[in-house]
Amino acid sequence: MSDKDTSQRPRSPRIPVEFALDVEGTDASGNVFQAKAKATKISSRGATLLIDVDVPVGSTVKLTPSSGGALTAEVNGSWIDDIDGDRRIGVKLLDANGWFAE
Repeated sequence: MSDKDTSQRPRSPRIPVEFALDVEGTDASGNVFQAKAKATKISSRGATLLIDVDVPVGSTVKLTPSSGGALTAEVNGSWIDDIDGDRRIGVKLLDANGWFAE
């Protein structure tokens, strides 16, 4: 059984999107990082991000879209896509209003 088979599945539909954001947190080696990422799918309480950093499941990260307004999220999935070989992470937003926080 692969990691994708055992990962959490989204509870609400995710909408395809494409927007840039900055991600800050701690990588799998324990080093603090700041990285550019791209949201590829979002739901009201989460997202799938395309990112070059190996961020461990359970990590807390800060997401800052180019429109501003930082959000805190927990990484609940991390994988390398079988088709394009790019790293992706799934995040659960921890802020009460999700993407719609003011």
